[in-house]
Amino acid sequence: MKTMKKLKMGMIGGGPGAFIGAIHRNAALMDGLIELVAGVFSSNPEKSRQAGEELMLDPSRVYSHYDELFAKELELPEEQRIDIVCIVTPNNVHYDPAKKALEAGFHVVLDKPMTLTYEEAVSLYKCIQTSSSLFCLTHTYTGYPMIKQMKQMIAEGAIGTVKKVYVEYPQGWLYRLLEHENKQASWRTDPARNGKAGCFGDIGTHAFNMAEYVTGLEVTAICASLHTKVEGRYIDDDGALLLQFSNSANGVLTASQINTGAENNLKIRVYGDKGGLEWEQELNNSLVARWPDRPDEVFRAGTSYLGSLAQANTRTPAGHPEGYIEAFANIYRNFARTIYAKRKGVVPLPEWLDFPGAEDGIRGMAFIDLVLKSNQSSQKWTPFEVLKD
Repeated sequence: MKTMKKLKMGMIGGGPGAFIGAIHRNAALMDGLIELVAGVFSSNPEKSRQAGEELMLDPSRVYSHYDELFAKELELPEEQRIDIVCIVTPNNVHYDPAKKALEAGFHVVLDKPMTLTYEEAVSLYKCIQTSSSLFCLTHTYTGYPMIKQMKQMIAEGAIGTVKKVYVEYPQGWLYRLLEHENKQASWRTDPARNGKAGCFGDIGTHAFNMAEYVTGLEVTAICASLHTKVEGRYIDDDGALLLQFSNSANGVLTASQINTGAENNLKIRVYGDKGGLEWEQELNNSLVARWPDRPDEVFRAGTSYLGSLAQANTRTPAGHPEGYIEAFANIYRNFARTIYAKRKGVVPLPEWLDFPGAEDGIRGMAFIDLVLKSNQSSQKWTPFEVLKD
């Protein structure tokens, strides 16, 4: 890789007032494998231009629409044009640019969820399967080193057969009606831009993805109870699920954006017939192991005794905290390394291939639809089905 040039990235979205765009930029640039060279940062051409100026980009590569971005970049010599398209728009502007970027031959990094609707997800999934380009969906929390350690320990049988899974995602920022004063609240609670599910489309999908990623199991059935607690809001802001998994384990998933005072402490606890593992984002450098016949153990990021997945996604020595942006950057680094390997015609290391993709995307969109279906049903259980045709 030392002889290869940096991957060039173009960004769609992430302009003035955006939250996640800056996070993506910081994460993508952290390891020196990727550079931002182009973009269309707003649906307002003037705001897009202003964002390009602030990022010190060549004005000729700051565009007014993503169709123009694709067309103009393809006119450039191959060594100058973008390699990766990063899409950080509201959910209603995920499908069209992602599909067009793949069809134009660009690799795609897409902020989750995959699309606005399940029907769009099926179409995009098919496009990804037939494309020669690579696709990454940024389920950020899977990038934490101790989540990697948790996944590897479960896969290697450290806690035995998984029996019980608890995953919770408490937030409090939507405890009151903010839709008319906060840009993020205005689109994240708008069904036309966010999708049919509110809290469960936004953070519930993260909790679901985390449960499947860490355990290596698939959810096979759900029982949902969703609520809209804030008067005047159009979609759910709170809820809980019962889960059944493919190995007969069961679980509980809760997500809420009206837990007044709560920040962002995503938690997951997995218990098997030999022991249990517990992790929470606000103490993300630690993984707690509980055993029936000996004292609890605390695994720490940056230490030499961790497994290969955690080691490959750790940047600093023990005692130096790593956080949210580093977890994001791990996803970008693995994605970039896989692109480089593909270009060189070599098989990527398993650790490099460990980033979320199309399967995570379509299962996440199926999750949203099935949670809503279960919530409206009088039956206790709704089978989890993913239809790809």
